[in-house]
Amino acid sequence: MTIRRANPSDAKGIARVHVDSWRTTYAGIVPDGYLQRLSYESREKLWQAEIARSAVFVAENEQAQIIGFASGGKERTGKYPGYDGELYAIYLLKEHQRKGIGKKLVRAVAEDLLRQGFSSMTVAVLKENPSRFFYESIGGIRIGAEEIEIGGKKLEEWIYGWKDLRSFLAALAEDSS
Repeated sequence: MTIRRANPSDAKGIARVHVDSWRTTYAGIVPDGYLQRLSYESREKLWQAEIARSAVFVAENEQAQIIGFASGGKERTGKYPGYDGELYAIYLLKEHQRKGIGKKLVRAVAEDLLRQGFSSMTVAVLKENPSRFFYESIGGIRIGAEEIEIGGKKLEEWIYGWKDLRSFLAALAEDSS
C-alpha cells in the first residue's frame, strides 16, 4: 500500500472511492435517493478541479488501484479561531477500513498543512457517522457543531480540531511505532 500526492489522472479513481464510500458510509443517514443520484462522472469533474487547487493524497493497493483518498487546505469557515487548516475529506473503501490507512492519509494531509505554514486543523463529520470515533481515537477534540442539509434532510455535523499539528504528528508517529 502506497500513499502519494494525487495527480489529474487519479480523478476517476478518487471519484469511484468517493461515490462508493458515500453509499456505504451514509446508508441510513443520508436519504437513499441522494445517494443513488451520486455519479462517478460528476465526482470525477469535481476531483479534477480539486486536485488542481488543494492538497489531495491517495492510497493505492499493490495493483495500483486507488482505495482511499484525503484532501485538505485552509480552514474554510472562519468560525473556529485558532484553527487555520482543515481536513476537507477522507474516504476509504469499506473493505480497507480499520487497517491503519486512514491514519496514514490524515498524516499526509497534516504534514502538507504544516509545510504550507498551517499550525492546526479541523474536520467536519456527520454526528451519525461512526467514523467520528476515528477522529476521537487520533486525538481530535470536538470544538463545535453545525446543522447542514443533504438531500433535503437536516443533519448535525460535528467539528473536531487539533490545536497543534506538530504535537498531533508526533503522537501519530508514536502510535504507529
